[in-house]
Amino acid sequence: MSDKKIATRDSYGKALVELGEKHDDIIVMDADLAESTRTGKFKDKFPERFIDCGIEEANEMSMAAGIAATGKTVFASSFAMFAAGRAFEQIRNSIAYPHLNVKIGASHAGISVGEDGATHQCCEDIAIMRAIPGMVVINPADDVEARAAVKAAYEYDGPVYLRFGRLAVPVIFDENDFKFEIGKGKLLREGKNVTLIATGLMVNEALGAAEILSASGIDCEVIDIATIKPIDRDIIVNSARKTGKVVTVEEHSIVGGLGSAVAEVLSEECPTKLKRIGIYDRFGFSGPANDLLKEFGLTKEPVAEAVSAFVRG
Repeated sequence: MSDKKIATRDSYGKALVELGEKHDDIIVMDADLAESTRTGKFKDKFPERFIDCGIEEANEMSMAAGIAATGKTVFASSFAMFAAGRAFEQIRNSIAYPHLNVKIGASHAGISVGEDGATHQCCEDIAIMRAIPGMVVINPADDVEARAAVKAAYEYDGPVYLRFGRLAVPVIFDENDFKFEIGKGKLLREGKNVTLIATGLMVNEALGAAEILSASGIDCEVIDIATIKPIDRDIIVNSARKTGKVVTVEEHSIVGGLGSAVAEVLSEECPTKLKRIGIYDRFGFSGPANDLLKEFGLTKEPVAEAVSAFVRG
């Protein structure tokens, strides 16, 4: 793990430029948030392939669908709250129903948006997007995984929802040997007492919690699930059979997110005792991102405490 910290929204902007240099069929769109979503990097390099739609995400998604219908690949960007929430109907009916090549770059997801407060802290987007037929949902853990995910989304034929964060997070993976495949999880740490399945910025916290728990004799297996839909059923079931207990960790509501997805897999294929750690059916509030993560029990220490109680309970 590197000491560097990079926000995955920055990774998104960088990956778009790298793709734009290789593929002239890419169009990038934004809703007056190009500086925040980092699509401005693409705008600076390829202004003729960038469209600012103004503050009107529903219209942006309809336009993206129309452009994609001509054979282009469109990356349509906004904050997660507005992309998944305000433009749901257009995404469902105009993008997903005809299975078009629109990749939705949703930044500023989760409570780590911080001071922007509850109206902007979207902790429901994964649930909303994974319910749409044919929609791929990806929530990368770090810079390396995020850039790889954007490139994989370009190669994929159909709609993709990409979730990015505002908060700078540690770089976990080594890009020299990292490979990303849609629908495949990654085993980051082997263990025998409990499985921690995490997504997004919570992957780093799960790894930290595993280190804390190791000192108390609890051996944790840690899995990174970046693709929440389609989810890697095999890695989940194989680990559950090995450890007998599973904990999911996400910066999202426990209703409809990673925890729900894992529960569905386990109930169908390998009934296992499960605990979900995330946002417990409540709204966020304004405050510094790191303070909010602590308040909601989403840092390594409270995660370790919750896992310990679950394992020993």
